[in-house]
Amino acid sequence: MTGAASIRTVHDVAGLAAVAAFFGDVWRTPPDAPPYPAEVLHSLVHAGGAVHAAYDGERLAGACVAVFCPGHEVYSLVAAADQGLGHAVKQAQRAWAVGLGARTMRWTFDPLIGRNARFNLAKLGAVGTEYLVDFYGRMRDGVNGGDESDRLTVTWDLTAPVRPYEPGDREAAPASHTAPDGGTLARRDLADRHVWCRVPDDIVKLRGADPLLALRWRHAVREVLQEAVAQGFRATGMSRDGWYTLTRTKEDVA
Repeated sequence: MTGAASIRTVHDVAGLAAVAAFFGDVWRTPPDAPPYPAEVLHSLVHAGGAVHAAYDGERLAGACVAVFCPGHEVYSLVAAADQGLGHAVKQAQRAWAVGLGARTMRWTFDPLIGRNARFNLAKLGAVGTEYLVDFYGRMRDGVNGGDESDRLTVTWDLTAPVRPYEPGDREAAPASHTAPDGGTLARRDLADRHVWCRVPDDIVKLRGADPLLALRWRHAVREVLQEAVAQGFRATGMSRDGWYTLTRTKEDVA
């Protein structure tokens, strides 16, 4: 970045085409097949949604798209930004939503991408509330690489302060699952209040180098997270060394 970025909503055809091309670059799709075509973005804006774009000088450096849902909720379809800009982009999206009366925002992300989990859960304070198996079907872009498209839904309380991250005593909890690399994949405490689950260091790089091993990680993490969410656990944090923290209340245990 060359200085402070400016963030604004985009409505014009040229601006939306630039956002579509930006998403295409991020997801490594052909120029004529961006993941969110400009005409789709234009329709979403016309329907009352918003496309926010971040500019580093004149250069487009981030963007996000959201639409309104019933019940004072906003759904964020996509967001991407250069390093250091993601928080500002999401806060601009949040301000737009709150200004129109929204109280919560939902979106999905690939649960195997630890850096995104940490951003969503630890930095923004969203909570993982739903596990979706192969949500989009096989995806052929340059990031997903034909992998099964499991997603974790997060819910962001737009009016609450970010809660402190409480990782719990992971090392004291018994191991419950073994990872594809032979190490511990998951732990669960004896009080049945916490589950911890590990993800690979860089799943995008692993998909390119060893797609079958990446798929084994997909299935292994799916088994842990899907079961935990079904039992009332919610993803509340991600450590710097790649471990999810999932928690549930005493009432959920009872």
